[in-house]
Amino acid sequence: MTTGRAAPSAARTWPFLAGFVAAERRLGERARAAGRLPAFVYEFLRFGVKQGWACLFGGLIYALLIATHLFYPADAPLSRYDFLTLAAVLIQITLLALGMETWEEAKVIALYHVVGTAMEIFKTGVGSWIYPEASWLRIAGVPLFTGFMYASIGSYIARVWRLFDFRFTRHPPLALTLPLAGAIYINFFSHHYMADLRAMLFIATGVLFGATVVHFKVWHVHRQMPILLGFVLVSLFIWLAENIGTATRVWLYPNQAAGWSPVSAAKLGSWFLLMIVSYVLVTLVSRPEPAPEAATAPERPTGSNAARPAR
Repeated sequence: MTTGRAAPSAARTWPFLAGFVAAERRLGERARAAGRLPAFVYEFLRFGVKQGWACLFGGLIYALLIATHLFYPADAPLSRYDFLTLAAVLIQITLLALGMETWEEAKVIALYHVVGTAMEIFKTGVGSWIYPEASWLRIAGVPLFTGFMYASIGSYIARVWRLFDFRFTRHPPLALTLPLAGAIYINFFSHHYMADLRAMLFIATGVLFGATVVHFKVWHVHRQMPILLGFVLVSLFIWLAENIGTATRVWLYPNQAAGWSPVSAAKLGSWFLLMIVSYVLVTLVSRPEPAPEAATAPERPTGSNAARPAR
């Protein structure tokens, strides 16, 4: 397959994974030689592993939310929220030191930390949700670790972009997507004081991204899907993560003060729009590249490979 440039495995940028990459290559070759079904199963599992690896930062953060909810001592000298803040910083430093996260991804995390914290300060100020526990490391009632929860979304997008070697068909230009992201972000604040423009923002998102196709490389060839479907699926997982956050009482909506209940499905729309903001912020670092026609076509078997199953 030709993509117009040499594109080594994204995992090779992390030396920590060198042994795993070599073992995975041998396993993949055996699966491909065994036939179509083993190759399909292997590619499906490879997709899951890559997705899990892309979720590394967010997964560690949410594992901490669950663990501290279950086991953190109520009388500890360091509050639970402050512990989560320090732990999030330590995770960030460790991932960079081990080469398991790139500086480009760290830039996205830092940018989204600022964007998310600003939104948190406003939303808690107007009573949209609360943080019920005490802490020292906070700004205007917002614990500093909350910015890392927002940043985990940007981290996921940046990592999945690299791991799956994203290419695009009919991607809208930054000159259009950046104003859309800005309008969405402003609406999260302004709808408390004026008409909610959410419906118009959904329509604008559909117009801009409706024809866009993302090409992602799981194994040897690029698969493809409508990017709007990808946004919806990721929004669904963020909504599930939000239920984890409220179930562990990290933050609470007003209707959850007396007892936990699932977060309303209506929040999926908010997360979808926030996904657009996250995605556009990532494109400031990783510019969308077009998908060559050859990117989605299987390689033609030649020579000694002619008897191998199609990829």
